[in-house]
Amino acid sequence: MSTPYYVSPEQIRQDKEDFVRRGIAQAKEVVVLEYQDGLLMVAENPRKTTFKISEIYDRIALAAAGRIAEYEILRVAGIRESEVKGFRYYREDVTAKWLTNLYSQHMGAVAQAWDAKPLEIELLVCEVGTTDAPANSELRNNQIYHIAFDGIYSEEEKYAVIGGRATAITGILEQRYTDGLEMAAALQLITDTFRTVESDAEDNYQITPETIEVACLEKTADRRKFRRLSADEVTTLLS
Repeated sequence: MSTPYYVSPEQIRQDKEDFVRRGIAQAKEVVVLEYQDGLLMVAENPRKTTFKISEIYDRIALAAAGRIAEYEILRVAGIRESEVKGFRYYREDVTAKWLTNLYSQHMGAVAQAWDAKPLEIELLVCEVGTTDAPANSELRNNQIYHIAFDGIYSEEEKYAVIGGRATAITGILEQRYTDGLEMAAALQLITDTFRTVESDAEDNYQITPETIEVACLEKTADRRKFRRLSADEVTTLLS
């Protein structure tokens, strides 16, 4: 009888992490940035048939970098769970922190299963504050959570970036970002940042209103805060 092949848990985890990192490194970036009236979300995405940014619930949106098929599964699951909780309890009980914990548990369980492929994806769960909440309430504050493939998540402030060149883009935003930007200025900052990192790329990818996906969560909107911007609206803002 042959001896079973042994691989240490540490090596399995490292192999999975390397596998996911190689996939994420090829993914175009998504930036979520706090602006004057809420949260602006911009993704490099020339496809018209798939989205990398989507509405989940009244004040919550989800953005992803990585495999679109895996993102779609998580997006649908998030919408279903949010609708059920909002219907059974109160709509205010559906928060980005609660949803982040659900995603974290699921993604962590998949990553820890020795016989399962980890999800090749990173997520940003975003929630915009509301002006109707009491002065000291957490509901007035914007929330951005970054979830890695293994379920580990962190809370970001002001802006967050996922995708292959997230480190480079974050470094540029650290130097150029200022509080209280209007939407046009925030969008211009993100597109200029994309152009800066693309100028060093081999594929010469062009950043235009047709090759980016733009959406926002607006504090001043009615119950549903999510709004997707058309290419014409993006063109107007950038002009």
